[in-house]
Amino acid sequence: MISAGRYAPAVTTEPVAFKAPGRVSYADHIATVGRDFNIDPGFLAAVMHVESRGNARAVSPKGARGLMQVMPATAKQMGVGDPLVELDDPLTNLRTGAAYLKTLQRRFGNNLDLVLAAYNAGEGAVMKYGRKIPPYRETQGYVVSVMDRYRGLRAAGSW
Repeated sequence: MISAGRYAPAVTTEPVAFKAPGRVSYADHIATVGRDFNIDPGFLAAVMHVESRGNARAVSPKGARGLMQVMPATAKQMGVGDPLVELDDPLTNLRTGAAYLKTLQRRFGNNLDLVLAAYNAGEGAVMKYGRKIPPYRETQGYVVSVMDRYRGLRAAGSW
């Protein structure tokens, strides 16, 4: 199970809000998908927050879509028939992102840093750098941001 495991909860001085004003809460979807994929819902929530800030219509300059910012090619690999349509559905997007996280967990074990680095930069980049976080500023910052968010959610008792 993807979980905090080796990470101690961090004390944060900022309030951790799962639902931004004016945004839809996906807590029920996250809980269901977490249970279905045996992934800590707090971890999914942290990835979703960093990826899209809960914007189901988010599209990155590189074409990643939805809550979990899934690339259409990755969605195809995870069995999504028409990614450009289906990734706009929040539940499908969360399920696809979770399926990919599980794929990465099978490859990198329960090392959340490597799972996140691969989610952000690609599995090949993590392998190229000897199963370490690639020396890309964006990826290094991404891993820190997701893990900080995850620890904050857990410390706040949100999950």
